[in-house]
Amino acid sequence: MKKTLMIVVVALFSASAFAQSGSGFGIKAGLNYNGNGDYFKSAEQAFENPDRNAGYHVGFYGKLGNRIYLRPELVYTSTKSGYDEGDLKIQKLDVPVLLGAKVIGPLHVFAGPSFQYILNTKFDGITIDDIENDFSVGLNIGAGVNLGKFGIDLRYERGFSENEINFINNNITELGEDRVDTRPDQLILSFSLKI
Repeated sequence: MKKTLMIVVVALFSASAFAQSGSGFGIKAGLNYNGNGDYFKSAEQAFENPDRNAGYHVGFYGKLGNRIYLRPELVYTSTKSGYDEGDLKIQKLDVPVLLGAKVIGPLHVFAGPSFQYILNTKFDGITIDDIENDFSVGLNIGAGVNLGKFGIDLRYERGFSENEINFINNNITELGEDRVDTRPDQLILSFSLKI
């Protein structure tokens, strides 16, 4: 038992020596699992169609501090939400401003606001009439591990206020106007490289 505990302690201290430390900047990219408006409802359908709500992101980050740090990011995000009528695709710029802290070794936790600007929205076969707000604010909360120059983190993002789009179905004239909540509600898996 003592030997196993000693190996674990040595491994943690060794890993912390290789963890990303200090201020700097880098690049990041990864995958998003999106559920505009109601994440948990769309997550139930993920087993039937796993790529239905998949998206991606790519961007840059800066880091100020070490044990407790501030990490602003600039990220281009493309999300897709599948509906019976088609896919809602949203392209946006995200600017998360995260406050983080090292927990133990290379493990860190973080949280902070995320400012989003919607660049483009498309819905298969449906003309988008109006987006309530191009600019919105959300929350990011998550945890990650940094080893050397490489990092991986998993976060949950949720928009604070409803942000709806109006659309009109051009193919079926009997249907009136409908609305979809574009508020982000997603899991984000990111890979980063410190430059």
